[in-house]
Amino acid sequence: MAGGSLSSSSSSSWAPSPAAVMALVALLGLGLAGYIVGPPLYWHVAEALGRSTGACPACLCDCDALPLLSLPEDCAKQFKGVSGRASAEETEKSFTEQLIEELKQREEEATEAQQEADVKLLEAKKLASQYQKEADKCSSGMNTCEEAREKSADSLLGQKKLTALWEERARELGWKPGNIKTHQNR
Repeated sequence: MAGGSLSSSSSSSWAPSPAAVMALVALLGLGLAGYIVGPPLYWHVAEALGRSTGACPACLCDCDALPLLSLPEDCAKQFKGVSGRASAEETEKSFTEQLIEELKQREEEATEAQQEADVKLLEAKKLASQYQKEADKCSSGMNTCEEAREKSADSLLGQKKLTALWEERARELGWKPGNIKTHQNR
């Protein structure tokens, strides 16, 4: 090593022994098994030795028949935190009252929404009526204009006929279209 060359025979790589790896895996396996099996085993042993860990003995009741929001009354009486709470019947009444209150609130909201829709519908009807009146006025004006146009067309036709009659009489008396005399010197 002093000359700068490395010898391959003096390699210092560390490798764990197979016995140490097996011991570590066995220790981890025992720890995992103790973690999984330990708590249930502890409770079974404690129950077998007769030690009571809770303030309430095990309840022997059919909990499926009870409402979801209540505890069995005999267990609830023995817990300090539960003793101040309402009974199952009171809790059920409270829940029912809350549902009724929520339904009333939703009904009020629906009624308000219906009233707003009715007001908007009434406004739309008023606007439609106003536009209909304007359209009727316009139609009436159009009819009046059409009648006046027809009358003026008839009047113009009558005037043309009268003019043709007078022109024919004037030609019979010797009038020619280029022969216009004015009556200024009289």
